[in-house]
Amino acid sequence: MQIEIKQAGRTYTTAKGTFTALDKVNLSIAQGELICLLGPSGCGKSTLLNAVAGFDLADTGSIKINEQEVSKPDIRYVTIFQNYGLLPWRTVRKNVELGLETLKLPVQERKERALKYLKLVGLEKFANSYPKELSGGMQQRVSIARALAVEPEIVFLDEPFGALDAITRMKLQDDVRYLNREYGKTMLFVTHDIEEAVFLADRIVVMTPNPGHVKTIIDVKLPEERIRTSPEFWAVRDQVFAAFDCLPKVITEYQI
Repeated sequence: MQIEIKQAGRTYTTAKGTFTALDKVNLSIAQGELICLLGPSGCGKSTLLNAVAGFDLADTGSIKINEQEVSKPDIRYVTIFQNYGLLPWRTVRKNVELGLETLKLPVQERKERALKYLKLVGLEKFANSYPKELSGGMQQRVSIARALAVEPEIVFLDEPFGALDAITRMKLQDDVRYLNREYGKTMLFVTHDIEEAVFLADRIVVMTPNPGHVKTIIDVKLPEERIRTSPEFWAVRDQVFAAFDCLPKVITEYQI
């Protein structure tokens, strides 16, 4: 599904006055693209994601998905947050089935689809376990399986790995890239981690605050199989650093 954002803005009124979280944001996202919104806290990344997802609408400009104005959340789009949101009294499989119950699918179909997506994230052996019996990374995998089980057309991810250790985070980044490439899902991924953005994205949307706006968009021209230690990877990373005006004084020369 194609996303078209034109001159989108969001202003909030508080006791201290008005605050512009987003200002004149323009962005087009093609079917199957994985776009990372990158920037420091307070730059409007999550505000923009919430506007596109229909949780907190823009009050100026327009946001359209397949030429239809976004006006509310839609079952065709799912959001994965940093908080896994698993229900502790339900088994792993029953947690994955939650969205399928909303769709009123037959019991057997719900079970089969839940097991299919648990297998996809490598957790089919834990279908009858409870969330408290899983590590943080495993719980986030369950939340990814739950999101994919409703077979959405767009997946929104709001810093989903921010609370996890570095090794687990890298493994889940591998999962996200695989799912994007294998299933062609359009993905909008919010992060403040530059290397995470370089590893995941087709394009990186660099955002800066006060007010939140798009500073630049970087095409990530890397091979399908991305190697975090390669000269090409580090060269793209330095492009992003340059966009934030924070390149080191001594520039490393990479042999590409």
